[in-house]
Amino acid sequence: MSSVPPPATDRSATDRPATARRVAERPAVDAAVFASEVVTAFQPVVLRGQVRHWQAVAAGRGGDRAMAEYLAAFGAPGGKPLDVMIAPPEVEGRFFYADETLTRFNFHRQQVPIGALVAELLRYAETDASRPHTLYANAATAPEHLPGWEGANPLDLGIDAPARLWIGNATRIATHYDTSINIACVVAGRRRFTLFPPDQLANLYVGPLDHTMAGPPSSMVDPDAPDLTRYPRFADALAHAQVAELEPGDALFIPPTWWHHVRAFDRLNVLVNYWWEHRSGAAFLALVHAIGAVRDLPVAEKQAWHSWYEHLVFAPEAAQAADHLPPSARGILGPDSTDRTGRIRQFLINMLQRP
Repeated sequence: MSSVPPPATDRSATDRPATARRVAERPAVDAAVFASEVVTAFQPVVLRGQVRHWQAVAAGRGGDRAMAEYLAAFGAPGGKPLDVMIAPPEVEGRFFYADETLTRFNFHRQQVPIGALVAELLRYAETDASRPHTLYANAATAPEHLPGWEGANPLDLGIDAPARLWIGNATRIATHYDTSINIACVVAGRRRFTLFPPDQLANLYVGPLDHTMAGPPSSMVDPDAPDLTRYPRFADALAHAQVAELEPGDALFIPPTWWHHVRAFDRLNVLVNYWWEHRSGAAFLALVHAIGAVRDLPVAEKQAWHSWYEHLVFAPEAAQAADHLPPSARGILGPDSTDRTGRIRQFLINMLQRP
């Protein structure tokens, strides 16, 4: 059976997993409420109308051509071309692996100026192409690729991170997670996010960790057409799924390590997101190292190291594990700080350089 399940014949914007509940919603918030209530809850939440005031959202209300013209205006000299993923019509917008070997992808990449990208998307939209190629510029940082965007479309939530643009036609992005806090803002087109909490990891049938489409690993299951014979535990994941249906002007807060499948429905879709606080990225690297260093040890020895991890990392009182030592002697066991980060980094470098 192919790793790319055939798409369902009728996927409307209202279809969603029957057992999924909707993501919690609230009206737009200010920076103080965002920091104190939204970020700290570690739960996804839709912020209705959060960026309704953006110039870009207003341009999108004028239709595909108005949106395309607005985007193209940022193609000033000095703006870098965008990294565009291009997939053939037969994949129907789902970027994924090409075959059972999982060594190739069903798309290729090309560097494209913003003006050329939106011109092609507009051509597809206005000719009503029934089976167009799928085009998707992903994570284009505004300062580098669309200079001036952030000044015209400020988020005002106290986030110290660059705006990243995602521009394309109808796309389906495989279920993945981010190592950073994420807020995604819809500018044009409708988007559906299907989210799964971190504890559903085992039910999502994660693909390769070191050969991925765009950084983080992805689930092998297509939530739009799940093969429950091949992936039976995914039924349990669906029972815990949450769905967010977003319109232009809406935003979605996604905590780190929450899995999400993203589907864009319209002929020209634009989303802006912000990632910040990247500490979970280091946690993933530690996990990969633990796979090589710990996972295949004899059971008794692995259990011994489990005690170390529990005591120094996972236990609620782990941060106090070195309180019996004088502060000057705690070293890498000390409290979180820039100095401790440097100490840990240097310790690892020294250890890894030993013969």
